[in-house]
Amino acid sequence: MYASSRDADMRYLTRFTTSDPFVYFFNGSGKGTIIVSQMEAIRASRESPSAVMTRTQAGLPDILKREKDPLRATARMIAGQAKKTVMVPPHFPVALARALEEYCTVVVDHGTIQTMRAKKSRAEITTMKRVQGITEAAMEQAVSLIRKSAVKKGILHLKDKPLTSEYVRYAMHCVLLEHGCTAVDTIVACGKDTAIPHHTGTGPLHADEPIIIDIFPVEEASGYYADMTRTVVRGKPSREILEMYTTLLEAKRLAISRTRAGVSGADIYQNVVDFFSDHGYESNTRGFVHNLGHGVGLQVHELPTVGPAGGALETGNVITIEPGLYYPETGGVRIEDIGAVTRKGFANFTTFSEDLIL
Repeated sequence: MYASSRDADMRYLTRFTTSDPFVYFFNGSGKGTIIVSQMEAIRASRESPSAVMTRTQAGLPDILKREKDPLRATARMIAGQAKKTVMVPPHFPVALARALEEYCTVVVDHGTIQTMRAKKSRAEITTMKRVQGITEAAMEQAVSLIRKSAVKKGILHLKDKPLTSEYVRYAMHCVLLEHGCTAVDTIVACGKDTAIPHHTGTGPLHADEPIIIDIFPVEEASGYYADMTRTVVRGKPSREILEMYTTLLEAKRLAISRTRAGVSGADIYQNVVDFFSDHGYESNTRGFVHNLGHGVGLQVHELPTVGPAGGALETGNVITIEPGLYYPETGGVRIEDIGAVTRKGFANFTTFSEDLIL
């Protein structure tokens, strides 16, 4: 591999964090080797279980005396440590792969590391539970602001100022930062905007309208994500929203009851599709328009899939269960929990209230 630690596969394999790309290779023995600059060698030795080699030890300075192109020089350095056939991930840099092909046969791997990452260790699960706890603290901050807001001419106000999506998002992010987490694209959408699943929301929040809050932060120290969504209404929701939300909660509980190792994500998804259909709600272009869930780990969306393409779940998978219903003329509702798949069921990390009305 050649990537920075922003690449989830690289971070998973090396546990080393740096914004600059570096080399990882595994030749069938030990825990792999990373090639880093001299200035990173000591830190890499402390952070990574991999063996550490400097670029000097790998011969890069001597190669650069003969090969002035940095990319081709890097390819030669990698070839010097590799066997005749090299396997690279599908996101390996194309130009570097072509340069490497002058020295080795390059084979593209499809999904080995992602499959490994999908099955979490006890330590990973403990970490993700911690991040979920921080996520719930941020969610509580958002819900608290909405709950204590005053209603003036249909608009939520706090301290005589309109309460906006932007302010609620800011307040949530402040909580996350205090606990070593960050988030981007946090959703605080209101009214008809809630019918657009990933609309982040903007402007004043309204009374009697659904507010979808979806937050998926990452812990900077570990790199692991959590993910959760809640829908709330300050005031009195419409009959349509109340009925949609009541059905939604039943769908989520149905999905959780069907989740266990050995059951396919596709089957659980179809159970929810059928349930919605029985209650008069469509799936596909209206109503339930997305997968039921996804894996979470060093990426907020990773294997396994809980949707039409989902295979058998395994013990140790950490997944979301997040049914949603969306109608442009009415609005949308979504609720999302995260937890671990076990042999007997679903160990839910999420303890936050499901109350719709504040």
